[in-house]
Amino acid sequence: MSSAVYSGTAGGTSTGEKLRKLVPIFVIAPSILASFIYVFVFAGWTFYISLSDSTLLPTYGFRGLENYVSLWNNRRWGVAYSNLFFFSFFYVFAAMAVGLLLAVLLDQKIRAESFWRTMYMYPLAVSFIVTGTVWQWLYNPTAGIQFLVNSLGWTDFQFALTTDRKNAIWAIIITGVWQSAGFTMALFLAGLRSVDGDIIKAASIDGASTFRIYRKVILPTIAPIFLAVAVVQLQAAIKTFDLAVALTNSGPGISTTFPATYVYDLMFQRGEIGEGAAAAMMILAALAVVLVPYSLYLTWRRRRESGRG
Repeated sequence: MSSAVYSGTAGGTSTGEKLRKLVPIFVIAPSILASFIYVFVFAGWTFYISLSDSTLLPTYGFRGLENYVSLWNNRRWGVAYSNLFFFSFFYVFAAMAVGLLLAVLLDQKIRAESFWRTMYMYPLAVSFIVTGTVWQWLYNPTAGIQFLVNSLGWTDFQFALTTDRKNAIWAIIITGVWQSAGFTMALFLAGLRSVDGDIIKAASIDGASTFRIYRKVILPTIAPIFLAVAVVQLQAAIKTFDLAVALTNSGPGISTTFPATYVYDLMFQRGEIGEGAAAAMMILAALAVVLVPYSLYLTWRRRRESGRG
């Protein structure tokens, strides 16, 4: 009898352990399924539509690569893609530079650090549409910064970036950096605070200056964070839509057209769903160029660290 009780208890324990192992799977399974459908199924459907003769509504007549050929022969798409590279480079570089500078300043244990950290992070809480609308007013030559400076006597001062075809994209870059610098600051500050204090003390004892400690010790230590921040900001740059629409509405002319704004124009204003889907696939390809190498790098790094461990 005791053996039967023991076996029953053991069986119950085994069943309980199996259930405990299955609970996490049941919890995350819906989100995994939804993510799979949202990413892979919809991406596959969009790719198929990009090969179809769809116009106002999706149809399934096969058209091959004609939509892609038509897309790349369109001058506006060429402007949009060149703007994407130009914006991405300067936006990511400036956002990282400003964020790192703010993080280093906060890392000096200044007074009211919580206040300043909140102030720097505040723009992140504002939507891109609101940010674009406010800055669009600031760039307005008849009511914004230029008007204020001109009224003070400096009549030659000009700051009407959004009305200048050549400089309008700089208005989007400046506004984007203002919006995201606080986010990059938070990531860099977390990295700076994670550096082993003993290493910094040892460098100080050796007579290294603060600048040299940051350049030779601290910043190389947090090098992986630079890569992570760059990848996150590149994703944001590739998907730029709200800011461009609110600030310039792709103008003047087509000078600030971005791939995302062009996809919207094709699909919802011109009713060219097939070509719009082809443009969306080109955006997905740009994202894949950023995310796939980064994912492979993370996988390689984890394997190397586990091998050392």
